[in-house]
Amino acid sequence: MEDNMVLDKLNYTGISEFIIAGFLGSKNVQVLYFVAFLFIYLLTLLGNITLLCTLKAESSLHTPMYFFLSNLAVLEIGYTSVTLPKLLAISLTRAKTISLTACLVQTYFFFFLGSTECFLLAVMAYDRYLAICNPLRYSILMCSRVCIFLALGSWITGFLNPWPSIMLFSRLHFCGNIINHFFCDVPPLLSLSCSNTDVLRTTIFISSVLIVLGTVLLTILSYACILATLLRMSSAKGRQKAFSTCSAHLTVVSLYYGTVIFTYVNPAAKLSTEMNKIVSFVYSVVTPMLNPIIYSLRNEDVKKAVKRMMIRKFCPGKYTSKV
Repeated sequence: MEDNMVLDKLNYTGISEFIIAGFLGSKNVQVLYFVAFLFIYLLTLLGNITLLCTLKAESSLHTPMYFFLSNLAVLEIGYTSVTLPKLLAISLTRAKTISLTACLVQTYFFFFLGSTECFLLAVMAYDRYLAICNPLRYSILMCSRVCIFLALGSWITGFLNPWPSIMLFSRLHFCGNIINHFFCDVPPLLSLSCSNTDVLRTTIFISSVLIVLGTVLLTILSYACILATLLRMSSAKGRQKAFSTCSAHLTVVSLYYGTVIFTYVNPAAKLSTEMNKIVSFVYSVVTPMLNPIIYSLRNEDVKKAVKRMMIRKFCPGKYTSKV
């Protein structure tokens, strides 16, 4: 009996790699997955890099709002790159294995960038609150030093947040190595553990509630003040302009937070494995792809700047004649 227990323990701690199942389907379906995932990844890179180049090239966009948007674009490139390259390899070459260390690193960066995004979205909402509700003091309250402090604070806090959970993860014993997901996410990893995961689950839940719901409440409070200010505006044109600068951010916030809260903060949510994959795919892959599109289509300043940059790039004579 004791020999069997020792052997089981050795088997649990001896797992050095996992198998990521990815999305189910035949070989032909996997090829379609690869094409779709590659298209999404390239579109995400192209969209966010174009947005970054536009924000850098246009001096009229060198404002706090677009400084934070630049940070968000950099983050989205990294966020997508954490999961999609491995998913592409799984779909094309069936290279499903990932080492335990690489799995923990992927989990860490996923939550590092996810936490940072929550903070950045809340900071962007606060920036809009100051711009609309305190326009006369905006340049003082949101000076370059404050912008850098808020951006750095978001990145550093996001960087530190996953450490306690990852330390606890590294001490777990695993009795299975097939992750029924498309990346090393927390729920499927916990389901493979033979250890007591109560402390880790509580730590992750508290962290998720504090960060996700905390930043959501700050965002809601900022927009409640913005709405009250807009309703008091006598100029319809002023209301429309103010709303246009907020609508893109509201769309991104709703899409991102809705899926994240549904997955990590709601303990009563019982999702099927495939549904959990789809919900995770939306906030970790689809949202980073849509963000530059949303900001380009729903923000007139960015839309005009992108057009000017495209004209300068591909039709310099036409741009010169217009100027």
